[in-house]
Amino acid sequence: MRYRTYPNSSMTVSEVGFGLWTTATDWWGKKSEDEAIALLHEAFDLGVTLFDAADVYGNGRSEEQLATAFGDRRDQVVYATKFGYDFYNNPDKKRGERELPQDISSGFVRFALEESLRRLKTDCIDIYQLHNARLSQIENDELFALLETFKSEGKIRMYGVALGPAIGWLYEGVDAVKKRNISSLQIIWNMLEQYPGDEQIKAAHDAGADTGYMIRVPHSSGMLEGKYTEDTVFPEGDHRRHRPRSWLVNGVKKIEQLRFLETPQRTLGQAAIQWLLNEPRVMTVLPNIYNREQLVEFAKAVDTPQLSGEELDKIAGLYARNFGIEEPPMSFKGTMTPVEAAV
Repeated sequence: MRYRTYPNSSMTVSEVGFGLWTTATDWWGKKSEDEAIALLHEAFDLGVTLFDAADVYGNGRSEEQLATAFGDRRDQVVYATKFGYDFYNNPDKKRGERELPQDISSGFVRFALEESLRRLKTDCIDIYQLHNARLSQIENDELFALLETFKSEGKIRMYGVALGPAIGWLYEGVDAVKKRNISSLQIIWNMLEQYPGDEQIKAAHDAGADTGYMIRVPHSSGMLEGKYTEDTVFPEGDHRRHRPRSWLVNGVKKIEQLRFLETPQRTLGQAAIQWLLNEPRVMTVLPNIYNREQLVEFAKAVDTPQLSGEELDKIAGLYARNFGIEEPPMSFKGTMTPVEAAV
């Protein structure tokens, strides 16, 4: 494993992290607590130190899993978690991927922080992230003043923003970096879905901001693991089952053009992580980890050959022409055009 340090900070994290959405929710299959804890322990043994949770994952389950797994070695791991959804007053555990109401009022956010600290059994959260932020929330001065207060109280070390749930949210990310100089921004970015992530990362370079990036969905919902075929059928309850068939068919065609990245020393899934780590602003990559086999493959990605300039240029060329495939424009969520200031 290799490690990176957030700009102008002492926060060092593993280049491959672990997102607990796969252990605390049922979106990628059910896991018992014993299975989840075993996977977290093995990740640590492989050098993973950044663990990304959220208060809403399993209605607190992900944070409780971290406390169980690492309570005796808290100083050796980095806890990232998220806030903003009110599952306390909306506790339906069968909601699936339906979004809950958000609440960023000062009273609720402080309550949510204290509850996360209690579940994590810690007195300080390393990276506290506004979960699936809207532009109006990025513009909320009171919220960011409160986050600064949490830092001064020693309850959090740094704060950031996580964008989603779907791809998009361009100016939510750009403004969080340029106007708030947040420490961490979590985005979707991968070889098949480079926009708007490339613009969100460019924002930190342009502004000279102290922002480091966490990358989720690095394998484009598993496509870049290179194991799908046109006949792949996803199980009941799997979020990929609801995608149009064209996503699968076109995706498989794109993957065939990226097979040149596979070598005896590197899988396509590992190459997808290496492509992301070529960007120095990327602090950690958060692959979806369902089982031990994936965990080992992804954790060892940093030990595989880095992508050459020729390989990077070829990827850029393929992406620029959409791999020669005609398909409708991507439908993005969030604010994708600048919002004019009120006169």
